[in-house]
Amino acid sequence: MKSATIRSIILTALCCLALGVLASSRAAARQAAQAGGQSSASPDASAIDKKVEAYLRELYAWGPSFKLTFSPLKESPIPGVYELTVGVTAEGQTDSAQFYITRDGKYLMRTELEDLNTNPLAATRKLLVTEGAPSKGPANSKVVVEEFADFECPSCKQLDTILRSLLPNFPQVRLIYKDFPLTQIHPWAYSAALAGRCAYKQNSTAFWKFHDLVFDNQETISAENLWDKVADYATQSGLDAAALHTCMADPEIKAAVDKSMAEGEALHIGNTPTIFVNGRRIIGPDGQTLEQFIRYEVMNAAPSSTPTTQHQR
Repeated sequence: MKSATIRSIILTALCCLALGVLASSRAAARQAAQAGGQSSASPDASAIDKKVEAYLRELYAWGPSFKLTFSPLKESPIPGVYELTVGVTAEGQTDSAQFYITRDGKYLMRTELEDLNTNPLAATRKLLVTEGAPSKGPANSKVVVEEFADFECPSCKQLDTILRSLLPNFPQVRLIYKDFPLTQIHPWAYSAALAGRCAYKQNSTAFWKFHDLVFDNQETISAENLWDKVADYATQSGLDAAALHTCMADPEIKAAVDKSMAEGEALHIGNTPTIFVNGRRIIGPDGQTLEQFIRYEVMNAAPSSTPTTQHQR
């Protein structure tokens, strides 16, 4: 579910510079490279910061309540182009984005810089943790689906419905559930995450029954009745409800949920559900793309049993 917070507004704005600016930036970078790289003159960082700030404020209507910060300029892998991180704070919400700017301060682009000599998913895979969270499917699977979700999120419930019908077709796939409660808009999501972690601690298999019951009954749960609801679902899942309640106050359980949220933050997750299929990101309950990614990875993971080339006589 998309978070209706100022942070989402900031993040959306930071990700939406015009394609024309991007094209011009690339052209400027190529010109700088052809001219022999960077000039000996140092850029006027203060002037560049002021120019970028004025441009972004005008583009996104950021008034005085929006506070902007700028990192020191640093060399990028592209000759004649610098990296610059811009931070935006408003109403207690903060986000940042990386920009690239030409040495003369003339062109700005907001994009991901891709190194064609590396695996495009390597950086994301490095940040994904595959241990310590509820999972099902072969532990040694070569195809791993990692779901960052919020028990109170309606879109996460939609994804859960998709996964229940899709994954039985792919028994070789491992699913890992990660907690990412959107605490600013979902009042009982964090407590439900604690309860889920406690269910997992009691019985890793029974966790999935508990997980399904929470999503199935999502509309009936509130911050006021959560305590009774999770006890009921724990009992239905074959768990000790009293022990689950006690467990929810355990600092180690809170640390586990917070660690999962920190992992999501490091991956720049802003919406739930966000799914990774061997590092490929999907935002929202997009069953078609999810199946496409899974089929692609399953195909690549399968050993080849026939020659790729046939000779005809």
